[in-house]
Amino acid sequence: MFLGFGLDAWITILTVFGMFTILLFTKLRSDVVFLCAVGILYVTGVLDTKEALSGISQTSVAVVGVLFVVIAGLTHTGVLQWITKHLLGTPTNYAKAVARLMLPVAALSSFLSNTTVVALFVNIVKMWSKKLGVSPSKLLIPLSYASGMGGVCTLIGTPPNLIISGLYEEKTGEAMNILATTVPGLFCLAVGVLSIIAMRRLLPDRKAPEEAFESTGDYTVEMLVPSDNPHIGMTVGELGLTTVHGGSLVELRRFDNETVMSPVPDDEPLMGGDRLVYAGQIGELLELEETHGLVNADHPVFHYNDAARGKHSLRTAYITFGSSLIGTTMGTNGFEKEHQVTLVAVSRRGSRIEESPRNVVLKAGDTLLLESLNELKTDTKHLSRDLHFFESEEIPNIGWGTLFSSLIMIAMVTLSACGVLPLLQCAILAVFAMFIFRCCTPEQAMRSVNWDILMIFAGSAVLGLAIQKTGIAERMATGILDICGSNPIVVMAAICFAGTFITEFISNTAAGAMFFPIMYDAAEKLGYEPFPFLIALMIAVSSSFATPIGSPTHMLVYGPGGYRFSDFLKIGLPMNLIILAANILIVCLVYPLTPLA
Repeated sequence: MFLGFGLDAWITILTVFGMFTILLFTKLRSDVVFLCAVGILYVTGVLDTKEALSGISQTSVAVVGVLFVVIAGLTHTGVLQWITKHLLGTPTNYAKAVARLMLPVAALSSFLSNTTVVALFVNIVKMWSKKLGVSPSKLLIPLSYASGMGGVCTLIGTPPNLIISGLYEEKTGEAMNILATTVPGLFCLAVGVLSIIAMRRLLPDRKAPEEAFESTGDYTVEMLVPSDNPHIGMTVGELGLTTVHGGSLVELRRFDNETVMSPVPDDEPLMGGDRLVYAGQIGELLELEETHGLVNADHPVFHYNDAARGKHSLRTAYITFGSSLIGTTMGTNGFEKEHQVTLVAVSRRGSRIEESPRNVVLKAGDTLLLESLNELKTDTKHLSRDLHFFESEEIPNIGWGTLFSSLIMIAMVTLSACGVLPLLQCAILAVFAMFIFRCCTPEQAMRSVNWDILMIFAGSAVLGLAIQKTGIAERMATGILDICGSNPIVVMAAICFAGTFITEFISNTAAGAMFFPIMYDAAEKLGYEPFPFLIALMIAVSSSFATPIGSPTHMLVYGPGGYRFSDFLKIGLPMNLIILAANILIVCLVYPLTPLA
């Protein structure tokens, strides 16, 4: 024994600490890190075979997997689009705009994936903000916050709710109602909306990154090859025209203006009348007139609006946190060649970087303007670890399917809430109904399942088991009681505060699994029913407002809003404390603390 912990406990502590360190400071896949952590606990004998594989067999993990398919039916029938089209309207002031935005987003997030809802609303909010004359940065953080606060209003709204309720059912044999968190969640949501309105001065007024891309004349120049140019017949590679001082070659248009190449191969010969489109610093690019005998084209043919006419594809993408592109340049990382795209411009915090785009060292949140000859064929799901594209490639058809999928979701929630069937059975029936009424195809359903999240979910449950089995949870619960005394409200608040802090840096699913045994043991040691304590924990581990890495939805709005890391701290820290206080207050009122029988 060392400091009260045995060997298995120390192996678990070091494994968990190492896992979180790797997640924070490396770009390794989260699901792989979780699975490796479980593997270490199994190989070292901390967990036996049944325990190591118990995460996969968790009912809550199965529910999450099945719900992905239900969400696919709602998405492909246009339910989200129909709701957003009819709810936002034209509010007359900022307070009304925040309420009109946050309430429907929270309602949707109570039943759907928070990430799906925010990804849909980002472009809508950007257009809506222009209509209202408000900076998108004033609305995108509230958008992300609303999705998180709405998610806690039902057990299916966010993964921590499912994993904590699943662990509770395993411990007690009693299933939580799907609406167990609804009243506390709605109260915290109302407090959150009012807090955002009251603290709106803490929200930054940033310029939207795409504004830097509204005129291609600002960052591209077209050079014409005169018919008497001495280099005609030589290749662009031989002439060194692909990457030049001050910029890079985006596109080559032949003299007939019909043949267009992008990206341009090094072995492409130069012909009289060709137009070379360069992106970068205009002044330096014009030096090509002297060095290569080119002339500045009088009538440019490369325009941003050409994309709308099908001449070429221009798409905006945002670099995600953990992207392999961070710290690299497009000139060296091989991304353009691999995906057949060309980087036209880079924007950071709403301003285009005045440097050759391919020489810019990329950072998280940077906005990239990418160009390809035809419609971009890149599988954007494959690129989701590096970039996030907001344009939807599939336009849902709003019709009878929209109504059917909505009724199926309502029936699923009602049957579960009334205790007619367990949640998993209700979800499976909902999937069958989605297929029968053709709300989505089996292929769309399988593509919608996020296996990464399922592996993280399963791994988190196993880590929670290890923390409890090795006595770590009991020791931590005892330590908290020694510090906080025997007042149950103080103990509840202390553990919730720790959960809120931890979830700013790690997945809320992992935080929920890690703190479940600690909260459960603390409640039992105090002699109280654990149920109210766990409801408070559900809300706490989903209340990550202070860092952009605290939630995937924060990362979705970080780039489009032109935010800085400190922007989240300014408003997020007060929000954390306000929601924590509201959480403890409402839980104790709705679920009075009851001594164990």
